[in-house]
Amino acid sequence: MGELRGTHVPVLLERCLELLAPALDRGGRTVHVDATLGLGGHAEAVLQAHPETVLVGLDRDTEALAHARVRLARFADRVHLEHAVYDELPEVLDRLGYPGVDGILFDLGVSSLQLDAPDRGFAYAQDAPLDMRMDQTRGVTAEEVVNTYAHPDLARVLRVYGEEKFAGRIASAIIRERERARITSSARLAELVREAIPAPARRTGGHPAKRTFQALRIEVNRELAALETALPAALDRLNVGGRLVVLSYHSLEDRLTKAALADRVRSKGPIDLPVELPGSGPTFRLLSRGAELPGEVEVAANPRAASVRLRAAERIDPDAERQRRTDRERYRRRVKAMHQPGTGSTGSGTGPRSAPGDGTGTDEEGEGHDY
Repeated sequence: MGELRGTHVPVLLERCLELLAPALDRGGRTVHVDATLGLGGHAEAVLQAHPETVLVGLDRDTEALAHARVRLARFADRVHLEHAVYDELPEVLDRLGYPGVDGILFDLGVSSLQLDAPDRGFAYAQDAPLDMRMDQTRGVTAEEVVNTYAHPDLARVLRVYGEEKFAGRIASAIIRERERARITSSARLAELVREAIPAPARRTGGHPAKRTFQALRIEVNRELAALETALPAALDRLNVGGRLVVLSYHSLEDRLTKAALADRVRSKGPIDLPVELPGSGPTFRLLSRGAELPGEVEVAANPRAASVRLRAAERIDPDAERQRRTDRERYRRRVKAMHQPGTGSTGSGTGPRSAPGDGTGTDEEGEGHDY
């Protein structure tokens, strides 16, 4: 395995632990899934904080798994580490015999190990072979993408996954270069991208190749396709009271996360009905308003946390929620009727002054910070 490469500082660690605690500390054995185990920083903290919790850790990177296995060795009797992508979560849980779980964490994007390893080809600032596979045992490399994709496909990847407005120019520069010689070096690719972008645009927004390298990494590892499948599957496996926390590092990941959660926290019944129909109510509630951002202290301690966006949700009992909504609507109608002319009440103190203080709020309301 060799020495650990890279410095691993878990992002928003304390906030993640705070959000997961009510789901994992309910008495008795609970199950937590770290869908992106990496070097095991978040997982180690969860196992330390919750002695009754079993961890299921997934990662596609065999090197990361090897390091995490050493790091978590003292918890071996309650740890399952699996070489798998997060969209394989249902198959992993079925094989382990866990029909439902209590906590799930997704820490998306590239890991410190992958970013800091010069031979993996993820970093535009270091010269390395164009690999970019998180799982080096399978799949196409970035070198294959760069040297074989047609111009429309290459431009699409850069435009959609990298949100690169000069995608067409960069794709043209890559194709011209590969007609002369195969592109095999991350440094050469970064140079091509820089030369393809107009000089005024290179003066802002960080390294000119940042978006191109992000796009290629996403394409090589099928990150968004896997996430689009994984999030609904993960939500389906949570027990009532179970919680999901997702850390995203670019807008595409965050949009997918937002959409997956929005689908579960809203009623699907007709909006004009006074009561919720069975099976049409929300099955989750959000734990924060919008996406939570890192604080200044967090970013100062760990600069890689600067772009993180956190979203979290808790599974609720739909029948209990439907009854609560029905009761609240009936109460609202009673109060309204009391204030109608001819009811014998003017609303000057004879009726209740406020609705029941159940603290549940609206579907979009959360328990966390207001961002």
